[in-house]
Amino acid sequence: MTTRHDVRFPGESIEYREARNALLDAELALRRQIEKVAEMRRALPPGGNLKQDYVFDAGPAGGSGGSVRFSDLFAPGRDSLVIYNFMYAPSAGHPCPMCTAFIDSLDGAVRHLERRINIALVAKAPYDRLADLAKSRGWTHIRLLSSLSNNFNNDYNAEQSPDVQRPVMSVFTRSDDGIRHTYSTELLFLPPDEGQNHRHIDTMWPLWNVLDLVPEGRGTDWYPSLDYSAAMTEAD
Repeated sequence: MTTRHDVRFPGESIEYREARNALLDAELALRRQIEKVAEMRRALPPGGNLKQDYVFDAGPAGGSGGSVRFSDLFAPGRDSLVIYNFMYAPSAGHPCPMCTAFIDSLDGAVRHLERRINIALVAKAPYDRLADLAKSRGWTHIRLLSSLSNNFNNDYNAEQSPDVQRPVMSVFTRSDDGIRHTYSTELLFLPPDEGQNHRHIDTMWPLWNVLDLVPEGRGTDWYPSLDYSAAMTEAD
């Protein structure tokens, strides 16, 4: 069955419209599948209790002594917490460019997300290095936390070792029986499909979704960079 509507665009051919209608059917099916998966995610049984009330370095504004407990990341009336584990190891000379590009997009959404949920970025790097990075990138909304002095990253599968971090997005919920882990992006731990990387957070990332709209697509050998100035100079 072909989905049809009366909208047409200047100069389009019959062949274009037939192919576009077939694509429209696929897009409609995809939207329904995305919502079905979201419903399955929301319907997951309660996950495990928070292993411990971790203490993070949250900088000068983080509370007494510049630290904050995991349980204090929940604001009144907001019982869900989304945490992104950022690939920035204490020994690393620079943060992960892919993670950085993702947070470039996410930071602007935080002011909207915080109307309904809590959200934070956690890195193993010392807080001062994380804060310096945020300042250089213009991140002004997302909450920054350093896990240098706790085992959160290791306990929740966000590192292979202190020097090898993983980019995991996790969700925790608070209720009368405490704080529970409810979801993490586990596609990261499966082999990627042929010709792809793991794409475990693609549906949350405007960068790839916009590139997927154009004929060139996302390509096979381009990835975000921390600094494009050298490439721009070479192009000039």
